[in-house]
Amino acid sequence: MATEHLLLKACSISDQRINLKWWLHFVLFCLFFGVSFEEVRYILPEEMQPGSVIGNIARDLGLNVTELHSRRTRVVAEGTSQLCELDTASGNLLISQRIDREELCAQASVCILQYQLLLEDPLQVYSLVLDIADINDNSPVFAAGDIQLDLVESTVLGRRFPLESAHDPDLGTNSVREYKLSPNDHFALQMSTQINSNAYPELVLKKPLDREAEAEHILKINGIDGGNPARSGTASIHIRVLDANDNVPVFSQRVYKASVPENSASGTEIAKLNASDSDEGVYGEITYSFSHLSDKMGRIFEINPLSGEVRVAGAIDYEDASTHELDVQAKDGGGQASHCKLIIDVIDVNDNKPMIEIKSASANVAEDSKPGTMVALINIHDLDTGSSGRVTCTIPDNVPFKFVSEVKNYYMLVTDGILDRELEPQYNITVTATDAGSPSLFSVKVITIVINDINDNPPSFTQSEYNANILENQPGGTFVMKVKAEDIDHGTNAKILYQISKETQSEVSSFLTINSDTGELFTSRLLDYEQSVYFRIRVTAQDGGNPPLSTTCTVNAFIKDQNDNAPVVLYPVQTTGFIAEDMVPVEAPRGYLVTKMVAVDADSGHNAWLSYKIIKATLPNLFMVGLHTGEIRTVRAFMEDDEPKQTVVVLVTDNGSEPLSATATVSVVIGDGLPVLNELFEFADESQDSDDLTLYLIIALIAVSSLFILLISGVFYFKLCRRSYVYRSTTALPVFPTTYYPPSFTDVSRGTLLKDDRYDSFLTTGSWRGDFRFGSSTDTDTLKQRSAAYQKNTLRRASTDRAGLKVRAGASHPCYVVK
Repeated sequence: MATEHLLLKACSISDQRINLKWWLHFVLFCLFFGVSFEEVRYILPEEMQPGSVIGNIARDLGLNVTELHSRRTRVVAEGTSQLCELDTASGNLLISQRIDREELCAQASVCILQYQLLLEDPLQVYSLVLDIADINDNSPVFAAGDIQLDLVESTVLGRRFPLESAHDPDLGTNSVREYKLSPNDHFALQMSTQINSNAYPELVLKKPLDREAEAEHILKINGIDGGNPARSGTASIHIRVLDANDNVPVFSQRVYKASVPENSASGTEIAKLNASDSDEGVYGEITYSFSHLSDKMGRIFEINPLSGEVRVAGAIDYEDASTHELDVQAKDGGGQASHCKLIIDVIDVNDNKPMIEIKSASANVAEDSKPGTMVALINIHDLDTGSSGRVTCTIPDNVPFKFVSEVKNYYMLVTDGILDRELEPQYNITVTATDAGSPSLFSVKVITIVINDINDNPPSFTQSEYNANILENQPGGTFVMKVKAEDIDHGTNAKILYQISKETQSEVSSFLTINSDTGELFTSRLLDYEQSVYFRIRVTAQDGGNPPLSTTCTVNAFIKDQNDNAPVVLYPVQTTGFIAEDMVPVEAPRGYLVTKMVAVDADSGHNAWLSYKIIKATLPNLFMVGLHTGEIRTVRAFMEDDEPKQTVVVLVTDNGSEPLSATATVSVVIGDGLPVLNELFEFADESQDSDDLTLYLIIALIAVSSLFILLISGVFYFKLCRRSYVYRSTTALPVFPTTYYPPSFTDVSRGTLLKDDRYDSFLTTGSWRGDFRFGSSTDTDTLKQRSAAYQKNTLRRASTDRAGLKVRAGASHPCYVVK
């Protein structure tokens, strides 16, 4: 809303006193000009001392003094020098430089200085007007200290001779008010007024001249201003009495008007003045000159003394002065002169580029700043007038910023979209200010705005799922693999720390440790393939933002088997002090099945592929053992001199790169009266053998084809080997007593197997009449998992009782199923 201010600033000047009349004019002036809308106006005299108080602007505008500093309040000048400043501590407006009204405004009747009071955060602008009042600080000065006049003695009484008036830069009552002539008998002084109301003195002849009586007259003229105290200036008038020059030069016009574009080249003609004199000879010769021309004007204009042509002598600037008034004198050879006024209007041209001033700017803006956040405050103005002074301000369209202008000549640069440091970390905004002149002029300034990062992007793993192969029995601290996450944020927001996710089961999370800085995974303890073939952990990458952001990846860990378990013999049961005896008929022919060794290995694949070998026997050539079946058969028929009780020591070896083995002792008793079972006889019928051979070939062909199909299927589905077995026995085979095997074993068709199918058997075609056949419903992996605890605790404990047991790490092998 409008704010009205009527302020009077009285300044005490130690060496001057302002009279009552001046104060009345001052008060009337304030009453007339002191009220405006949205502005505060101060009236102050010129020549106040720097530091003098003009007024308390905080009180006059109703502002809180404490707000001035916090809102970064300051006085801003547009196109003029900064002559005042604001004391934010007290709210006083102070004089900062010498103020000379004559220098600032020349002869202008009103001297107004326009400023703006700028308050930021929030933006608020007040118009500040300083009305500079004139004081009597200049004395009248005559352009010529010695005035030369030549008068003929025949000059008629009452003849007037214009004199150059004294010049006083002050205005009003402080300008020249009267002239006084020194006492004399022949001349008097009278005032005359020009069309523009300018008064000048005229010398009037009141007594006839007599050259013979007095050839020269020397007078003194004083120009006195109306100040209090009054100031004066003096010039000498030297009058020579001559013979007849009774005509003075006469101008064709008393006032000449002309116009010239600013920045016109030197020598450009502005006007041509014309004066005539009816006299002849030297009295009719006229010379032209400027009267009361200041040094500054003398550098801008020049006049040809003979032709009266006025030309441009220097740079003309419309912004300095739009109008110039020059007094021109035409003087004849007899010393008589007349005067005229030349008024020159300066035509404004578009010679000033718009000025761009950054009043306030934020070098850094957070990327989460809301649309409409102010980034910079810009003041743009043009010293030209009219269309040349109308300025438009633009920025590129491809930046998320825009201009908002709520105060004349002030533009706020605000955000106009979503900022994303990851897409554009910095903007160099080109501000272009263009005026409406013809041709138009423009100015350019670049504002650099840096986008500050916020934590708006979580880390991202290079893979959502990692696969790691870990060899069992590796010591703690063994390197497994490295996971890597990246964060497109900056600084601490992009610093990533790795950790095992809390989502991972506590038991599994203890298998591995992670380097929080590098993402490298290490084993934290020994891993056992027989206890766990596979486990999964989740790794979390968390950035350093506030609040932090995180993401998770999955690490699938596959434990690779080593040959670290020796074979364990299940049958015959080996206990201290007792060995089970197997009965065989004395009539048993060659190839008769005596018994079958059953052994298992907790490893898998090649490491669990067992082979059997007789290393010691009572009679070396009486029995043989199947290499992979463990079947003990007769090599020949029994003879009468053979001992009725035979002992065979069998070595069971696995197929690891560093093989492990176990031994078992088999006790065989040759008994009379036992029936011979044909189905346990390997060489009963040759024709049957031939038929069986054909059948075996067909079965082998089918088996090879099946294996090929299984291999292709395994490549596509990445499945683990699946295998199972079923034990079948006849009544001729011995039945394991329940006291000779652990509770977890059970008798299937009077055979020995784990109750929950924990062990794998790898058999060859040598057991064509063997007691093991493959089933199709048992999963090897399930078998391993269910038998892990028992194999580690029971089977290893049994294997440690065997002499010569060695445990070494070997390369892993694929799983083979041999029939």
